[in-house]
Amino acid sequence: MSCRPPQLLLLGVSHQTAPLEVRERLALTPAKHTALAAALRADPAVGEFCILATCNRLEVYAVASEPAAGPRLAESFCHIQAIEPAVLAPYAVERQGAAAVAHLFAVAAGLDSQMVGETEILGQVKETYAGACTAGHIGPVLNRVFQKTFQSAKLVRSETAIGAGQVSVATVAVALAERIFGELRRSRVLVIGAGDIAEKTAKALRNREAGAIAFANRTADRATELAREHSGSSLPFEQLGPALGGFDIVVSSTSAPEPLLTLPMVYGAMRARSSRPLFLIDLALPRDIAPAVAELPNVYLYNLDDLARLAEENIAHRRAEIARAHALLDTRATALWSKLALADSNADALRHRLPAREDCATPTAETEVPRPRC
Repeated sequence: MSCRPPQLLLLGVSHQTAPLEVRERLALTPAKHTALAAALRADPAVGEFCILATCNRLEVYAVASEPAAGPRLAESFCHIQAIEPAVLAPYAVERQGAAAVAHLFAVAAGLDSQMVGETEILGQVKETYAGACTAGHIGPVLNRVFQKTFQSAKLVRSETAIGAGQVSVATVAVALAERIFGELRRSRVLVIGAGDIAEKTAKALRNREAGAIAFANRTADRATELAREHSGSSLPFEQLGPALGGFDIVVSSTSAPEPLLTLPMVYGAMRARSSRPLFLIDLALPRDIAPAVAELPNVYLYNLDDLARLAEENIAHRRAEIARAHALLDTRATALWSKLALADSNADALRHRLPAREDCATPTAETEVPRPRC
C-alpha cells in the first residue's frame, strides 16, 4: 500500500490580517494554549504541530495525514476561544505545503513583521520551536522545516540589505517621543513591565539621554534589577495610580489580561500635571492602557499598530530588498517541501509520534536572538 505524503497546514491570524481589537480577542492565555495543544494531540491525523504566539500573531503549523485536519483545527480553535467560526474566518490565513513553509521563512526573517526587518521575531520562533520540542510536539518534518527556517533567516540577512535602516518598536517609540517633547533630557520616564521590548525601549530612551527612568513590575525584584542595570529607580506596582502624574513618558508592556492604566487613573494624573502633556506607549497585547484615555486633552496614546504605521515612513527605500528576500525564500521553501513530500520515511513517521529529544536539533548559537516579551 502506498504512503500518503505529509500535509503541512498553517492556520494563523496576525497584524497583517486583523486589527488590534481582534487580535486581543483571539490572544491565547496559558490555559487556552494548553487546551489547543491538547486538542491537536487528540486528533489522530495530526502527527506534529507547533503553536507560534507573539504580540502580533498567532499561528499553528501542523503536519497531518489528511487535509480534513485543517477544518478540525479551525473548529478546535474557535471552540477553545468561545467564538463562532464566522468571527475567525475574515481574519484567518490558511496555507498548505510549500506556501506554509514560505510563510514561516518570511516570518522568521522579519519580512512579515510590523517593523519589517526586525530581528526579535527570529528569537521568538526559536523559543517556540524549542518549547514544542520539549513538549514532544515536533517530529521529523517540522524539525527539518524549522532548521531550514533558521538557516534561511540568516541567509536573508547576509544576501540582502533588508536590515539596512532597520527600525524597531523601541526606536520608533523614542523617535515619536522626541517629536512630542523635543529634547528628552528633562523628561521623566516610567517603564511598566520587565520584558525584552520594554527593556529595549528603556535602553533607546537612555541612549537619547532621557531623564530619570523608573521601573514598575508585579515582581518587585525584577523592577529593582532593571533599575540597577539602567541607573534608574523602582516603583512599587501598587503605587502606579498615585505616582502616574509625575511622569512625562510611560511605556507599558505586560501580560495583564485587563488594562492597567484606566480612564479614571489617567484623568487623575492629568489633573495633577496641570495640562503638561503625557505620552503613553502601549506595547502590550491585550492592551495595558484603556483606549479611551486618548480622548483626554494633552494625552498622546500610541499602541503597536500606531507605531507600525509610523514605521512605514522609513521603509520605502527597502521595498526592492524586501521583494528580493521574498523571492529567495519562496525558492528555498518550494525546494524543501518537494523533498519532504516525496520522502517515504517522513510519511511513515506521521503514524508514529517520535520522542521530541530524538527529533529536535538545538538552534545554533550564532543565530540566537533574545525573544521580546509583551
